[in-house]
Amino acid sequence: MATNILEMNTGPRQAQFREQMQAFADWKAELTSTINQFHDWLNQHDLANPELELRIYDAVKALQNDQLSIAFVAEFSRGKTELINAIFFADYGRRLLPSEAGRTTMCPTELFYDTVADESYIKLLPIESRLSDISLSELKHEDSHWTRLPLDTGDPDQMADTFREIVKTKMVPVEEAEKLGLFHGDAANAERDGASRQSEIPVWRHALISFPHPLLKQGLVILDTPGLNALGSEPELTLNMLPSAQAVLFVLSADTGVTRSDLDMWQNHIIAFRNHKQRGLVAVLNKIDTLWDEMKQPAEVAATIGEQCKATANLLGIDAGNVFPVSAQKALLAKTRGNEELLARSNLTALENLLGNEILPDKQNIVWDNTVAGVETLITEARAPLAAQIGDLDQQIEELASLRGNNEEVVQHLLIKAKEKKAAYYECVKSFQLNRRKLALQAKSMFNTLDIKAIDRVIEKTRKEMSGSWTTPGMKNGMLVFFDSLRDAMQIITRQAEETHALVESIYKKFNEEFNLDVPIPRKYPAHIFSSDLDQLYLKSEEFRHSSFSTIGEQSFVVKKFFVSLVSHARQIFLDANKEADTWMKEIINPLVNQIQEKRKGIEQHMKTLSKIRESKNSVEGQLRVLKQRRQELDDRIVTLRQMQDRLKACAPAPHTFSEAPSTEKSREAI
Repeated sequence: MATNILEMNTGPRQAQFREQMQAFADWKAELTSTINQFHDWLNQHDLANPELELRIYDAVKALQNDQLSIAFVAEFSRGKTELINAIFFADYGRRLLPSEAGRTTMCPTELFYDTVADESYIKLLPIESRLSDISLSELKHEDSHWTRLPLDTGDPDQMADTFREIVKTKMVPVEEAEKLGLFHGDAANAERDGASRQSEIPVWRHALISFPHPLLKQGLVILDTPGLNALGSEPELTLNMLPSAQAVLFVLSADTGVTRSDLDMWQNHIIAFRNHKQRGLVAVLNKIDTLWDEMKQPAEVAATIGEQCKATANLLGIDAGNVFPVSAQKALLAKTRGNEELLARSNLTALENLLGNEILPDKQNIVWDNTVAGVETLITEARAPLAAQIGDLDQQIEELASLRGNNEEVVQHLLIKAKEKKAAYYECVKSFQLNRRKLALQAKSMFNTLDIKAIDRVIEKTRKEMSGSWTTPGMKNGMLVFFDSLRDAMQIITRQAEETHALVESIYKKFNEEFNLDVPIPRKYPAHIFSSDLDQLYLKSEEFRHSSFSTIGEQSFVVKKFFVSLVSHARQIFLDANKEADTWMKEIINPLVNQIQEKRKGIEQHMKTLSKIRESKNSVEGQLRVLKQRRQELDDRIVTLRQMQDRLKACAPAPHTFSEAPSTEKSREAI
């Protein structure tokens, strides 16, 4: 069985990140195997249905496509790309991603491995795509918008040359830079070229790199985000990519400390959109080699670094243990030359251990909660009717055993009782059908509120009002009204979901009590997730609404940016909520429907058995054998399902929380 990631930390030396990523991949493979076994079991016993098939397919697909996303965020010249090189690409014996002086990454870059295409490449999105009405997430699915360059993984020189394409810039008139939202009135960004003022802008807006690194093949995704201006001009980074990253490494430089732009980036684009939680959030104080002083004792150097870490933590408002001092440049040098002493002094190992010992177990819990826990519920739901059938069979076996040597009147009496049970059952079914119609009406109300066509009508109305507004305040008011209406709709959905679940709960309790069933009451609709996402988006919209860009920017461009970066994301939240509601509606009543059907089959089979016994006194023993054989088959099925659940539970991660203060103090002693 796959090793639990947490169990790998019990040895004398903590497992390296690569080993832990492999353990994570093995863990997911073990889960996938068990889920597929359950799927085969359902088909074997003709118990599969379209809803079950879809839920199992989604679970397996989620495990296969699951990714661990780590975002590296920093202002320019903090050594962020060098840190990525040191952690992930040192095996190539050189820098792969361009991080030399003067070669600052200008466009956000995602590193992953394309398991579908199974090939290496770079895809680059031209900066001019910022003028499009299509969001970045949509553009990722449109190959025609991207420039694709091959990567020869057997030729490090070719790869390094190709990677340099990412940092290319060009000079354009200030008017064009302003139209693209890339000129911020900074004289340092503009040069006078004759009568025309020029501004330097990146050639590319976004880069996607598919690379066959072992960690990337196992589902690691690295997001390299450049500079405060890039975050401010690409809201999708802060709205979607950074909040969804499992870990955000905020890279600072020891030679500059926390600058004003560092603090702006932290407060406005990082901590605010992670709900002000430190979970998965790490500050990396890079370039500590600038503090190494050969004229000082090692303890004095360590004390200086420790004080700077504490000062950094105070400015950022986080625990001192969440600030990791490293030297990415010395770590890369040490790895390429096999210098263990220099590697230890660079302190990179402490950061790598954090990724493996804190971030990965955290991710493990998320995968379990979002994917595997649902499958375990499906197995429980499959066991429940089997247990109920065994209870009915035990009662029938007991009745038949009592018939040995008895006369026809006793058999007739039992047959009458069975008919009464059947009549009571059908009365209960009538009540169930009535409640089911009530449930359908409530579901219809909920889907009407979630209807994406209704959301699109609100979007179109807002677009017309904002575009036709004669004043900037009028345009800004349209932004506020739009999000207020969506948040009101989400509150209605939350209330409707609660009412629906209350009705379902009463239906389940009634049948469980009247028929001595044990059908688990379904989960609640997770409205809080979508409501929280919408609230976070609202905060970002308020920042956008009050920004200088929305005040002084050209109105048509401001409206376009609002809809591409914010409205499209809000629409996606409602699409996801609608899809989840559809899944939820199918799963909340199906387990009970299955139980009712099995109960009906059991009652009818029992009546057939009694009728046969009444017709032939010699058939009691034969019918007993049939019932006992059937009971044994059900026992065997339950044992198989229990074994599957045991396999899943053996993979269950221990509850894990991000450490309040990782052992950074000890790691500083080696610096």
